[in-house]
Amino acid sequence: MTAPMYDLMDFDDVLEKFDPVMGLEVHVELATETKMFSASSAHFGAAPNSHVDPVSLGLPGALPVVNAKGVEWAIKIGLALNCSIAESSRFARKNYFYPDQPKNYQISQYDEPIAYNGYLDVQLLDGTEWRVEIERAHMEEDTGKLTHLGGTSGRIHGATASLVDCNRAGIPLIEIVTKPIEGAGSRAPEIAKAYVSALRDLVKALGVSDARMDQGSMRVDSNLSLRPIGQEEFGTRTETKNINSLKSVEQAVRFEMMRQAAAIENGEVIVQETRHYQETDGTTSKGRPKETSEDYRYFNDPDLPPVIAPKEWVEEIRATLPELPWVRRARIQQEWKLPDAEMRDLVNAGALELIIATVEEGSTPDEARAWWVNYLAAKAKEAEADLDALAITPEQVARVIALVKEGKLTTKLGRQAVDGVLAGEGDVDEVVAQRGLEVVRDDGAIEAAVDEALAANPDIVEKYRAGNTKVTGAIVGAVMKATRGKADPAQVNKLIAEKLA
Repeated sequence: MTAPMYDLMDFDDVLEKFDPVMGLEVHVELATETKMFSASSAHFGAAPNSHVDPVSLGLPGALPVVNAKGVEWAIKIGLALNCSIAESSRFARKNYFYPDQPKNYQISQYDEPIAYNGYLDVQLLDGTEWRVEIERAHMEEDTGKLTHLGGTSGRIHGATASLVDCNRAGIPLIEIVTKPIEGAGSRAPEIAKAYVSALRDLVKALGVSDARMDQGSMRVDSNLSLRPIGQEEFGTRTETKNINSLKSVEQAVRFEMMRQAAAIENGEVIVQETRHYQETDGTTSKGRPKETSEDYRYFNDPDLPPVIAPKEWVEEIRATLPELPWVRRARIQQEWKLPDAEMRDLVNAGALELIIATVEEGSTPDEARAWWVNYLAAKAKEAEADLDALAITPEQVARVIALVKEGKLTTKLGRQAVDGVLAGEGDVDEVVAQRGLEVVRDDGAIEAAVDEALAANPDIVEKYRAGNTKVTGAIVGAVMKATRGKADPAQVNKLIAEKLA
């Protein structure tokens, strides 16, 4: 299927004529052991339809039971977002018909959410803060997953068959909904990315979700409308569904601003609809008409009692909140004595939390920064991926650093070990063993390579003995080539100095 072509208005021209209004809905899967309303496993990655039960399959007579840990973690998220916590909240049935929804309704919360009226302050690239107002954070269950076959886009359009996997059906979800974000202007795409990034850091710090956007445990729906400059009434919004990376969030907002502006200028009517984000080219494509709340025919779920959250319990949960990411960053900056600009660069690159985790595994801050900001950042750029999407963990990076520090790997060999881990060849020690990367410690083999290099370069030997001690780089290079980079450079330099003395 060929991607549709769109007329786009230049971004700067959009801002001269229109004011963007944005709303973000972020779905966070909770990392509980079991599903929200049944005892089936909520673990990711199992064979299709192996983590199911009568409740998640919507079988007649199956009754839901609320996951207490899911409620506790919902309150924890609400508190961290500065929300008020409802002493009593209710579950409702959200009715719609789709193959990945076995019951033909989703258990969610409607007019009585568990958390409401909060905010999250996010830091932008230049260090300024923007307060994003939170309307609500409510509990619900996830839907199943459809795999469409026979098409070229992976979507239902053009597919000849669809497979339904209900493993995800019933997994606890928290949907966090912002109030309309107005007055952002040119910074709307940046604010969207910064907000989702801050929210991801927050839920990971709380320990309630791994927030893996690539695996769908954190997904973003971006609502965007334009109104002419000076107009108070909101324009018609579109909702770009299930965006799964920080980069894509920013691109989706930017693209919709340019697409809608061009459409309005051409006399077209913006339709309230869902849209799909295309990872390949950063565009959005038409989905289905967007329902209103009336279309879902919400009503209180008769099988579930109200959720009661006494103030005493809420305060007990508040006392368990960990050091929040922005507080932690301020402390780290002070401890590591980082200038504001460098700290901002680490945060904006998505490197700070990875560096902190690497330090917690035994590396020094300088060592961890050097690897993440230099070599691994270059690898992420090559892969056109976020830094934390690389297939290597802070623990593995710390192991490479330790091996280099112990002299078992050179920096060059350490990079090869990292390459092996990124390529899926195994853990660090497995890659080192399989690739034969460990530094050569055979004094005889290294000495023979030094002798051979000296004999092949008599002019360099003569210059060295004439007082130019800086010429030995070529000798070292020849030895490293002969040992395939596995000789210890310090040992090589020592042997050269001894032989030329």
